[in-house]
Amino acid sequence: MMNHNSSIIKIMWITAGWIVVSILNFFLGYSSLLEYNCDLEGKSVLLPFMGSIYTGIMAGLTGGSIMVLVWEKWLRSKPYGQALLYILATYSIVFVFVSIQAGLFHHVNILDLPITSPKVWTATFDLLLDPISIAPYFFWLLIVCLTLIFLQVNDKFGPGIFKEFLLGKYFQPKREERIFMFLDLRSSTSIAEKLGEEKYFNFLKQVYSWVTPAILNHAGEIYQYVGDEIVISWKPKYGFLRANCLECFFDIQKSLKAKKGYFIEKYGVNPEFKAGLHYGHVMAGEIGVVKRDIAFSGDVLNTTSRIQEQCNPLGVDLLVSKLLSDKLGSIDQKYHLKEIGAMHLKGKAEEVTLFTV
Repeated sequence: MMNHNSSIIKIMWITAGWIVVSILNFFLGYSSLLEYNCDLEGKSVLLPFMGSIYTGIMAGLTGGSIMVLVWEKWLRSKPYGQALLYILATYSIVFVFVSIQAGLFHHVNILDLPITSPKVWTATFDLLLDPISIAPYFFWLLIVCLTLIFLQVNDKFGPGIFKEFLLGKYFQPKREERIFMFLDLRSSTSIAEKLGEEKYFNFLKQVYSWVTPAILNHAGEIYQYVGDEIVISWKPKYGFLRANCLECFFDIQKSLKAKKGYFIEKYGVNPEFKAGLHYGHVMAGEIGVVKRDIAFSGDVLNTTSRIQEQCNPLGVDLLVSKLLSDKLGSIDQKYHLKEIGAMHLKGKAEEVTLFTV
């Protein structure tokens, strides 16, 4: 399930980026003409410049929408060879469409004729069929490939994480505050036994696809998938904002409730999650040699896991530590957190006071 808001943001970023690329391509071509002393006297630079902006907008909105809404889905669901052939075919169609639009824009203004004029259309198709058009075809194919690679790598690391890798933010370990949620699938062992390995794996894939939009909508960062468990992290300014870290859990429940009929019909089970939430300091930094990642370490993660383990004994879906509850209570009054009491958690010397909603 595609996150609607994140899809629009991706398309807007692609459009903005391709407008910049189109403008730079225009100036590169224009500077080449000046370098070779081409006669440009009496020829307006404004029209081709505006044409480059128009091309970038059309390419970004059309190609970006197809890339985000169709091509990324193909890359996830089809064999790579087949997906790449489909992408190349649709790219060619989009290239022709955008080229015709840009050509019409150019010739309507150059010839000072209406768009319905046969001369405008003839000039547009003559330009499109000119062998020189092969250069922009391969130029934009390169831009499309680079954009797709960037999107795939960004999705691999998670939204925002790839940028931090590029900037080297975590090259040296740093201490920072984080909110963590350990989200665990209820009755996962019995569900796995009932469905079998392959069907259970597909079940998890579909469950994760439905809960991911809720995580992204509430500014959560997916830190790890650990079997049937998802570890989600927030920077405090995002997690406390409008109680995102709590809203995220209830939106996940809402998303799965909306698909209850589907899961029961296809798998015979209704997925439900329980979660533990905690807040504190961790060390964050890049780790690994062959496979690099950003890792968090600290007692906060262990404590959050232990908090989540208390959901079953206490018969609740969500547990929040007192430290996090105090922070949320001073920021957001939407939720009334009910105190359960101080608990001895496995591996912890001191008791931890827990709350639920």
